[in-house]
Amino acid sequence: MEKIIGRNSEKIELEEALNSSSAELIAIYGRRRVGKTYLIKNFFQSKKCVYFQMTGIYKGSSAKQLARFAKEVGETFYRGASIKTPTNWMDAFDELTRAVDQLSKNKKVVLFFDELPWMSTRKSGVIAALEYFWNRYWVNDKKVKLIVCGSAASWIIKKIIKNKGGLHNRVTRKIRLLPFNLHETFLYLKHIGYQCNYQQTVKLYMTMGGIPFYLNQIKKNYSVDQNIDNLFFNSNGMLFDEFDEVFSSLFEHSEQYKELVTLIGAHKDGIKRSEIDARNKLTGKGGRLTNRLEDLEHAGFVTSYIPFGHKKLGIFYRISDEYCYFYLEWIEPIKRQLKQNKTTKYWRSIINTPGYFGWLGYVFENICYKHISQIKKALNIGENSLASPWRYVPRHDSNEKGVQIDLLFDRDDKAITVCEIKYTDKPFAIDKQYAEKLKQKIDVFRKIIRTDKQIFLTMISANGLKKTNYMKGMVDGVVILDDLFGKNE
Repeated sequence: MEKIIGRNSEKIELEEALNSSSAELIAIYGRRRVGKTYLIKNFFQSKKCVYFQMTGIYKGSSAKQLARFAKEVGETFYRGASIKTPTNWMDAFDELTRAVDQLSKNKKVVLFFDELPWMSTRKSGVIAALEYFWNRYWVNDKKVKLIVCGSAASWIIKKIIKNKGGLHNRVTRKIRLLPFNLHETFLYLKHIGYQCNYQQTVKLYMTMGGIPFYLNQIKKNYSVDQNIDNLFFNSNGMLFDEFDEVFSSLFEHSEQYKELVTLIGAHKDGIKRSEIDARNKLTGKGGRLTNRLEDLEHAGFVTSYIPFGHKKLGIFYRISDEYCYFYLEWIEPIKRQLKQNKTTKYWRSIINTPGYFGWLGYVFENICYKHISQIKKALNIGENSLASPWRYVPRHDSNEKGVQIDLLFDRDDKAITVCEIKYTDKPFAIDKQYAEKLKQKIDVFRKIIRTDKQIFLTMISANGLKKTNYMKGMVDGVVILDDLFGKNE
């Protein structure tokens, strides 16, 4: 079995389920390519149990799904012998139940239905059959550990976790598998033999996030920038068409989901839900739009939030998936040109341009949002502190300037920590002009929110701060790249 990098809390959860004295129904979901199948397969095949895996066939008919199911039952329980292909899922699960019953009572059996949404073809009846056999047989057999999985996260949530029928409140454990954080990404790159430092790891993370499948495509003898050119900007590259493939495999009407993500991605500071209503044409209004935004959030492509002190403005959305943002920012605008050029050095040609540095700053800010626990730990801030961005947009007829705070922590000790996020290759230097800008930002913030809480200013700077006279008495804390790579205990 291959080594499982990270996933410590998930492994504890799976170990407890395997050793429990009752049947378990586990729902696991997460973004496509995040490693769900890898985790389940490698964890349980290393344990003393019978491991059965049925993987749904993408766009496969019920007949093809059932034929594959029969083959998997034969290989797992009957030493590879062929069994008759069932005509429906009730008969299929009846055959599976008989196979499980023949096992010793002390023998644990894991039934893993991978990509269950793909098995649930139109009028297949697979969910009704699953409901029946879980309630009638499997829940009463303590050796059974049933795991259902799918990349279509919203489907798993609606059909399994929040099932209103026979599986209502039947799920015993749910696991949302997230992409690797920076620390896990560094360990994974080391595991596959790619030697790089924290700075280089962050750059890869900015383009593909902590998605194991993407990281595994990296060539060991290529530099970071060479790998980015090869994977993204070569029409034969693995990640050149991944955006379209991901959405088409997850969603019906995928073009409308892509249009919605593109709209959100065009607003780096986030976009209000009401503005999405006004600008979005393809996905419709009301419940349909709400459902699609939820689908995108469950899948990990976007994040919703309410800016500090702006509850009346409602929910904002921003892109949270690094690969999606990288694709929309850099690949999609020039995709036609790239298709005509099989070998390109496009990425290396734009490094050090203003657009490149603007992208670095935005994506690093996004990465900080994903490492809130590490930042809190570095600043010794309580876990109950609420993290959010904040901005002030003055009236059109006002002479005031707008102010934006990248990140702040509303603490439970009557204090607020305001964070300024900067990504530079060298220690960031606070000069006179920048110091005045920071002071004005704090003054406006204090005035607008009218708080008597203590306000502390922290710099989150990838390579720290250069010592200058202007930082003295102004900056109360500094978070550097090493802190973001700290283990999230």
